[in-house]
Amino acid sequence: MSQAMKKLVVQHTECDEQLNRCEAALHKGDMAAAQRNFRLFSEQLDSHFALEEDRLFPALEKATGMLHGPTVVMRAEHVEIRSLRDEANAAIKAGQADQALAVLDTLNVLIQQHNIKEENILYPMCGGSIPNLEEVLGMGSTCCGACSCA
Repeated sequence: MSQAMKKLVVQHTECDEQLNRCEAALHKGDMAAAQRNFRLFSEQLDSHFALEEDRLFPALEKATGMLHGPTVVMRAEHVEIRSLRDEANAAIKAGQADQALAVLDTLNVLIQQHNIKEENILYPMCGGSIPNLEEVLGMGSTCCGACSCA
């Protein structure tokens, strides 16, 4: 797996960890911490999705000519994930911890299934198809800005 693909996997892990912190705060009834952690998760998720949708997916489509392949599925799943994210955010802001936890359960399952497809199918396709992948993603020797180290 290329360095760029490894960095994308790290971003998955960072999003997961932030979402887990939010969930832990909700279980403790700490709504302020839940809101803070969820905001950070949301920012990381948006950055990661932007990197994929604006750079990775178009580069794969250009390299392979597949305009109706796996990138269409991934974009559709991004829409579903964003929708659940927004639903969870509304519940957290309303102080509805139980409702937020229920939505987060569904969101976690969807994200994990999505990440498995990306990490086991899409990313290897990208690594084998896109020349200069690190450059395409802006992941040379410096950070791309889509992770927590930015």
